[in-house]
Amino acid sequence: AMQLTGLLEKLKMEHLGYQLDALCEQAAKKDLGYREFLLDALQTEWSGRHLKGVEARLKLARFPWVKTIEQFDFGFQPSIDRKVIRELSGLGFVDRCENVILLGPPGVGKTHLAIALGVKAIETGQSVLFLSLESLVTRLTRARAENRVERQLQQFGYPKLLIIDEMGYLPMSRDEAGLFFRLLTRRYEKASTIITSNKGFVDWGEIFNDQVLATAILDRLLHHCTTLNIKGESYRLKEKRKAGMFGPSPKGDEEHPEPENLSE
Repeated sequence: AMQLTGLLEKLKMEHLGYQLDALCEQAAKKDLGYREFLLDALQTEWSGRHLKGVEARLKLARFPWVKTIEQFDFGFQPSIDRKVIRELSGLGFVDRCENVILLGPPGVGKTHLAIALGVKAIETGQSVLFLSLESLVTRLTRARAENRVERQLQQFGYPKLLIIDEMGYLPMSRDEAGLFFRLLTRRYEKASTIITSNKGFVDWGEIFNDQVLATAILDRLLHHCTTLNIKGESYRLKEKRKAGMFGPSPKGDEEHPEPENLSE
């Protein structure tokens, strides 16, 4: 047994090491052949490693919370085409270095869907990073002040999938927009970006404080891109209505999105 333990350590098979006795017992009970036992043993090691990798990548992604596609209430948001979500869940867009833009008023589930796609990517072994636009811009600006903007751009350029949340809540200065453009240029056709925004593309000129730059940014983003326009009622409003805090749902709900200052 000492020899076996030593070998498992040298091969770095810690997961198999922990479960070896149980595996041997099961193999005897099920009267497994050598090949079947070997398959069981290696599968145990592999799933242990895979789980550890997923956990590590989830930590690095910095999600504010973890949500899955399965938890999304499609019945509540009929404006979302489930086929599109199913296709995105296959992650072909990540393999092809394409982008996804989720548009809609606050509270309709844009962030939930963005995170859920990020979780899927992590489960298939991809690196993911989640940032609000505000913290992305703050970190780029600080990096420039400290003369390490190139290094920061490299760091944000690295993840296979970058999720930028809440575009449009804060206007940017032209300098900030310029830095954002540099980041997009670096990721263009090399990696995927998901952006959530409460503003339609028409209003993006205001966000970037510069129409020419806004056009250049949209060109890069939309060249290979899936855009989802979610026109529904806010989940949070739905919960409050249930609790009787609001009257019945108004008819043209798309015309009355939640007030702008409620962040997602």
